[in-house]
Amino acid sequence: MDILKMTALEVGAAIKAKELSAVEAAKAVIAAAKHKDDKIGAYITLCEEKAVEDAAAVQEKIDSGAITSPLAGVPFSIKDNICTKGIKTSCASKILGDFAPVYNATVIERLEAAGAVTVGKLNMDEFAMGSTTETSYYGATKNPWNTAHVPGGSSGGAAAAVAAGEAVCALGSDTGGSIRQPASYCGVTGFKPTYGTVSRFGLIAYASSLDQIGPVARDVRDCAAVMNAICGKDAADGTSLDIAYPDYLAALSGNVKGMKIGLPKECFKNKGLDSEVAARVLDAAKVLEANGAIIEEISLPFIDYVIPAYYIIAAAEASSNLSRFDGVKYGFRAENYDGLTDLYNATRSEGFGDEVKKRILLGTFVLSSGYYDAYYRKALKVKAVIKQKFDEIFKNYDLIMCPTAPTTAPKLGESLADPLQMYLSDIFTVSVNIAGLPGLSLPCGFDGKGLPVGAQIIGPALGEQKVLNAGYAYQQLTDFHKRLPEVK
Repeated sequence: MDILKMTALEVGAAIKAKELSAVEAAKAVIAAAKHKDDKIGAYITLCEEKAVEDAAAVQEKIDSGAITSPLAGVPFSIKDNICTKGIKTSCASKILGDFAPVYNATVIERLEAAGAVTVGKLNMDEFAMGSTTETSYYGATKNPWNTAHVPGGSSGGAAAAVAAGEAVCALGSDTGGSIRQPASYCGVTGFKPTYGTVSRFGLIAYASSLDQIGPVARDVRDCAAVMNAICGKDAADGTSLDIAYPDYLAALSGNVKGMKIGLPKECFKNKGLDSEVAARVLDAAKVLEANGAIIEEISLPFIDYVIPAYYIIAAAEASSNLSRFDGVKYGFRAENYDGLTDLYNATRSEGFGDEVKKRILLGTFVLSSGYYDAYYRKALKVKAVIKQKFDEIFKNYDLIMCPTAPTTAPKLGESLADPLQMYLSDIFTVSVNIAGLPGLSLPCGFDGKGLPVGAQIIGPALGEQKVLNAGYAYQQLTDFHKRLPEVK
C-alpha cells in the first residue's frame, strides 16, 4: 500500500478498515518529506514527534468510535500563514522569526475535530505575495514535474507537496489565485470557496476582503470532504456566513446533463495565452459537452481591468494588515536602532523581503491623500462592476470555464526578473477573488514539455456544489489527476 499515491479519502477508508493506522500514515508522510524535500523545498517545518503523538491519540478515538469522519487519521499539511498552536507559523518571512501562535486557526480546530493530523507547515511566497514561491525567506520551492520550474504561488509548497507525494492533502490560502494557479502548475486539484464560507480566523491576513482558505488535494472528492469539515459560521470571524451548508461530498453525482457552461472569449483570445494551454482546456470542455453539458461562448468584457484593480486593492489592504509587524512584541527585531521610530524602520527594512516591501509601498501610495480617489476608490468601483457582470452572466449560465493560468510553469528566476509577467500569470484567477466566487482548478493535460495544464471552473456565489460536481464529472471521465511525477 503506497499511502502517498492515495487520496485523503482512500487513506481515511484504509484507517477505518484497519488496513492502516493513523500513526503509520503520519510516519509515511514524514518519511517521504524527509527523503524528497531537499529536492522540492515544500516544507518549512515538519512536526515529526507531535504528529506521531497526535496520530496515536486520534487512533484511540477512531477505535472507540468517538470519531467517524472520513478524514479521521488522515495526515494534513498546512500553509505557513495559517496559525497552528505551538507550531512555528512564519508566513515564510524573516520578520516573524520562530513565532509560534498560542491558538489554532478555526480551520485547524475543525480539521482536528474531524480527526485530521497536522504533519507540517508548507513553504509559500512571503506573506502570500507572489505567484512562484520564490519570495520565501526559506528559499524557493521547486515544481516536482521539473525542478528547474516554479510550482506557482503563493501556495506553491502545498501544491508541490501533494504532487510530489510529500503530502496526502493540504490547506492553502487564495487571495488572487494562490491555490488554483499552483494547483494548475503542479497537476493537482485546488479549490477556492466562496468568500465567507470558510472562517479566516487565524489566517494571517494579506488582503482581508480577498483572502480565502481552501484545500489542495489529489481530486475533487477530497476537496469536497475537506469543505465539509472546514466550512460554516464562526463567531470569531464576522465575515463568515451564517447559512445552511450542504454535504458537498454526498452531493457529487457526476451528472452535468443540461448544465450551461460559458467559455469567455476574452480569455481564450488573450495574447498571453499559450496555444497548448488553450487546446487542453478546450479539450476539457469537450469532455463535459460529450456528457450532456451545453458549452457556449460568452464575454467577460472586464478582463483587462482585473489585474490593476486587484493589485491596488490587495496592496492597500496589505499595507494596513502588515503594519502590525514592527519588532516590538514578537518575531524578528533589528539589533541596531536609536529610539522607537528607528526600531520600526530598521526592523521592517531588514525583516521584510523586496516583494513585500514593494506592495506595502504601493498600498501606502494608493491610500495617501491626493491619490485615494484616483486609485483606491476607483479600484473599488471596478470591483463592484466585476461582481455585477458575473451576476449577470450567472443568470443565464451555471458555470464558467477557462484556463487557470495563461501558461504552464515558468522556469525559476524568470518571473522575478519580469515582475509584470508574474502579475499577469494571475489574469484568469483574480476576478474570482474580486467577486468572492468559488473557483476550482483541475489538471486537464500536459504541454509539449511535460508540464501540467489546469482548467478553471468558476461558479456563482455559494455555487460550490455546481463547481465541485462539474469537476467530479470531468475526473470520472479522465485520469490526469491520477498522474504523478517521479521524484526520487
